[in-house]
Amino acid sequence: MFRSFFPVPKVFFLSAAVWMLASVLIWFAVGEPIRSVISIDRFTHPVIAASVEDQVAVDAQQSTGQPVVGDDQADPNAPATTASEAPAAPNPTAAAEAGSQLNFMTADRVWLYQYVLITALLFCVFWYFYKRNEWYWWSVVSSTVILLIIYFQVQVSAFVNEWSGSFFNTIQLALTQPGSVSPDQLYGLTWTIVLVTIPSILVSVGLAFYTSHYVFRWRKAMNFYYMAYWPQIRHTEGAAQRVQEDTMRFAQIMEDLGTAFFDSLITLVVFLPLLWNLSSNISELPIFGATPGGLVWVALVGAAAGTALLAVVGIKLPGLNFANQKVEAAYRKELVFGEDHADRADPPTIRELFAGVQRNYFRLYFHYTYFNLARYGYTNMVGYVPLLVMAPSILAGTLTMGLYQQIQIAFGQVFGSFQFFARAWTVIVELQSVIMRLRTFESHIPHDQEPIKESVSDAAAAG
Repeated sequence: MFRSFFPVPKVFFLSAAVWMLASVLIWFAVGEPIRSVISIDRFTHPVIAASVEDQVAVDAQQSTGQPVVGDDQADPNAPATTASEAPAAPNPTAAAEAGSQLNFMTADRVWLYQYVLITALLFCVFWYFYKRNEWYWWSVVSSTVILLIIYFQVQVSAFVNEWSGSFFNTIQLALTQPGSVSPDQLYGLTWTIVLVTIPSILVSVGLAFYTSHYVFRWRKAMNFYYMAYWPQIRHTEGAAQRVQEDTMRFAQIMEDLGTAFFDSLITLVVFLPLLWNLSSNISELPIFGATPGGLVWVALVGAAAGTALLAVVGIKLPGLNFANQKVEAAYRKELVFGEDHADRADPPTIRELFAGVQRNYFRLYFHYTYFNLARYGYTNMVGYVPLLVMAPSILAGTLTMGLYQQIQIAFGQVFGSFQFFARAWTVIVELQSVIMRLRTFESHIPHDQEPIKESVSDAAAAG
């Protein structure tokens, strides 16, 4: 399933995870010094880039114990600021003014995107020279490109969250203080989100087209791999269905689940710190009172509880789906034989085989009934969690409309990411049944010999 497409799958996926972790650690450890040397934001945002270099120099002086210019201006009698201090009450007027300064391509984002592209390029270059296979451009490069596009879409969502805060604060200010918001402010915010949304839509359409080709190439790689061993595996149960149908379903489900999983993972990386900071605006949680990062803990516990619930109630579904494919295959196989042989597919045999199909489907319907009861009940009820969590702060009047929207969006993104396995459980069940069938099928493949390579013409066509 994997070695037909990816070069040395275990090493490949392990190296991808290690490289992603190392990239994050490098970013936080020495990201700013690297930025002062190689970042292109010095050309796109020269004034801001200069201030970043000054800050790096200040940090260096502080680390060596040298006095920093300007430190003597600080008031030694001023009270120290602590993280426990309550934040100032949000000001809709100031927030609305800040909205006019929103910019998707800030200097910080330019450097962030440059860093992400550099790390992705280095990963692809490494695998180009190490264990490259004939599917390299699709398995390695295209997988990396898809992840980069997902990262871009998550960054757009983060910007929309920021924009929503400014936009709804502006609306609140305009409704409560007529004439305080100029047409330029309101139309400017609207134009900003349009300029960001249109490219995002085009990218989403392009991603859908590209992933369709990606899935087909993975299916093609699996077909070539299995057919290389056809003389050894053609007598296994449902061999034709495994090669023709299950390879297609496996590649499609893996692409959908893989894309959704990395989207959830990247969303957590981007929105988790944001939600933690927004939690400081929540005065207290119902029952638990004041809790640092309360929104994050609520999202984590709620999603974990839902995932555990669906895992328990859906534990029988993979096996039933696997059995369903077996009885369907037996029924279809008899019908195919009946096309060429008059003594096959006779009514008694068909009735017996279809009875097996019916019996298994009725069992599936029963078990999916209580599974769907748990799934629909959970997914509908958790939608009210953010409102309940913010209720004390809403009643205390400590939230503006814009801040409420930001928390609602950020909480939904983090909660949805934590809920990945709960939301995708039915697809995971289907994937499990496909993997069970393909593993049984692959058990007949001799692993001590290499598959037959594609011909040059086939490799060219794959590109």
